[in-house]
Parts: sequence; structure tokens; C-alpha cells
Amino acid sequence: MGGAFLAAAVLARLGGRIGLPTIPLFILAGILLGPHTPGLVLVADPHDLEMLSLLGLVLLLFSLGLEFPVDDLKAGGRRMALAGGAYLTLNVGAGLGFGFALGWGTSEALVLAGVLGISSSAIVTKVLVDTGRLGNPETKPILGIIVVEDVFLALYLAALQPVLSGADSLAAAAPAAGKAFGFLLLLAAAARWGTRITGRLIATRDSELLVISFLGAAVLVAGISEWFGVADAIGAFMVGLMLGGTSSGGRIRKLVHPLRDAFGALFFFAFGLSIDPGDLPGVVGPVLLAVALTLVMNVLAGLVAARIHGFGPEPAANIATALLARGEFALILATMAAGAGLDERLPPFIAGYVLILAVLGPLAAGRAGLPARLLPGGGARPGGGGPAPAAVSPPARSAAAPGRR
Repeated sequence: MGGAFLAAAVLARLGGRIGLPTIPLFILAGILLGPHTPGLVLVADPHDLEMLSLLGLVLLLFSLGLEFPVDDLKAGGRRMALAGGAYLTLNVGAGLGFGFALGWGTSEALVLAGVLGISSSAIVTKVLVDTGRLGNPETKPILGIIVVEDVFLALYLAALQPVLSGADSLAAAAPAAGKAFGFLLLLAAAARWGTRITGRLIATRDSELLVISFLGAAVLVAGISEWFGVADAIGAFMVGLMLGGTSSGGRIRKLVHPLRDAFGALFFFAFGLSIDPGDLPGVVGPVLLAVALTLVMNVLAGLVAARIHGFGPEPAANIATALLARGEFALILATMAAGAGLDERLPPFIAGYVLILAVLGPLAAGRAGLPARLLPGGGARPGGGGPAPAAVSPPARSAAAPGRR
């Protein structure tokens, strides 16, 4: 674990000198020092870091929940749901069509629909932190899309499992899907009405006790969420929503940052460990086509989300590039596909697709000003073109974002 931290730090420092974001460098460190690459093997079995990497994912989403109290979500909930639904319709629909076009099989097409349709919550969160956009108005639509994706993710996994296991119909998925949806409603109700009680329970002047309390709450709810068939990350996110609105919220935000950064780096390193570069050459063509399709669909989804919220081309580009990366959910589907005995080309395809977008996403997000100028209305002033100019992200913040790591 110490070697993983240091390797990630050294590569990130070197890449930072030429302006590269940290996420792809953390992943590259895992690839270079993993079991699938010749040379020094730091971690022979990626599962050795599995629990610690999951802790990184939980802390990333918990931290994101802290930044967006429940009141912020209530203010634009309908528009966020519309933007999230539009994003899923475009990307999942395109992924399903792409899967059928490949001709690998119906089950494979259903897997590819999820792979191409769902963003990486962990990478999106890290991109928002690294680019300094957590306070931007267009970050709320991004958050809404992530939440809608996570709800869809829980139900999709529950419905897909019996299909991959050879069930005759989706009826077998109904009990699992109902359990997941019911727990999601419980979490939402707790986030909506349980903030005052939670604040009293967690309040303490002792920073040590506060760290132990919020860390225990985030990890416990994440684990319970997974047991109910809901993504562990969304459970941690909901805990962050609740605690962010308490009187201890400001202190928790400050205390969680070093934990989030450290274990978040380990999450991306472990992600790199799972990628075998030797499997990629045989699926290069389909991978590049899928990447191109995702780029187009994300631009369209960014434009739709920006239009729903009254934003112009610059926020639309920020939305499109921030949500571009694919990650942990795609890898879960790759594991499920391998266990179900689906087409053997599917796991290396998913690995190559995820690797390219995990690198391209943060790079594009840090340079969103360039695609913004190519969008309709992009020749106007930054952030312009919408009916509500005051709601658009301030030019100074956006201009400074690409230089931050």
C-alpha cells in the first residue's frame, strides 16, 4: 500500500509539470506496477487493495454529498431529474444500439448499454474537485445527473443479473429491484427530514470523535446500501447530504479532505491494476468507435442539460466533459459478463474503453473552453447564450479551472 501511494505520487508530480491531471496518472501507476505488465509487480492480486479502494470511492462520494446540502437539491430537483433522464436516454440508448450493431449477442448488448451509458461517479467527483468547479452553477446539473445515474444503476443491476444468469424473464428481478428502490426511498427520506436529528447525534467539539463518527456513518450506510442492492457510493453520498446541512458540516468538509485525497488516489491505482494491456489490440476498432459515439452523445446531453437550466455554451461544455469518463460501474459489468460466460471480447473491450475515457475525460474537463467555442453560440462571451445570464458560471472561475490540479 505504501508503494502504491508513493508510485501514484511520483507519477502525479511528474505529470503535473506538464499540466496533466492526476486521475489518469494514478491509473497509469496501477497499470505499470500491476500483474499484467512486465517488470516490477508491486501488487500481484488486485483484490489485495479492494477494500481500501472501495473506501476511496465511498469517501469521494461522501465528500461530494457534503458540498451539496439537501436545500440545493430541492431547489432544482425537477430540472435535475429531466437532465439526468435525458443523459441516460441518449447514452444508454446509444450504447444499446451500438451493442446490437456489433452483433455479439443480446446479453452483450445489454451489458454494453450500461457500460456506455453510465458515468464514473468517482472520476466525475475528482474532476469537479481538481478543476475548482464545485461552486459553479452548472455543477448542480452534473450532480443531478450523477444521482439519477446511481438510481438507474441500482435498478439496472438488479434487472440485469437474472438475464445474465439465464432467467426466462425479468420477473425474477422484481423482488430485488423493489428492495433496492425501497431502500433508496428510505435514504431520500432520511436526507430530507433527518438532518436535525443527525446533527444532534454527531455534534462534538472533539475533532477526533467527529472524524470517527462521520467515517463510521458513511462506511456503514454504504455497506448496508450494497446489501440492499443499491450502489455503496450513493449510500455514502446520502450521508454526505445529511451531514453537510448540520452545524458540524463545515468542520466535516475540512476534516474529510485528506482522507478523500489519499484513498481516492488508491481507488484509481487499484483501477489500473485490473487493466491488462495485452488484451486491448484485438478490440481496438470497436473501442475507438464506442469512444467516438460517447463523445457525440455527451456533447448532445451537455447541450440538452444546459438548455434545461438556461445555460450557455461554456457550462454545456463543462457538463459534457465532466461526465465523459467511465469507470467503476463498467468494471462491475465486465466482471459480471466474465462470470456469465458472455463473449470473450467483452472484458478487454470494456477495459480499453474505460481506460481511454478515464484519461480523456479529465483532460477534456480541464480544457473545456476549447469545445465550448465550437458549440452553438460559442462565439459569444463565456457562459453567454442562455436566457438567465446571472446563473452562468463566472468567467474568472472558469478561466482559472484548467490550471488547477
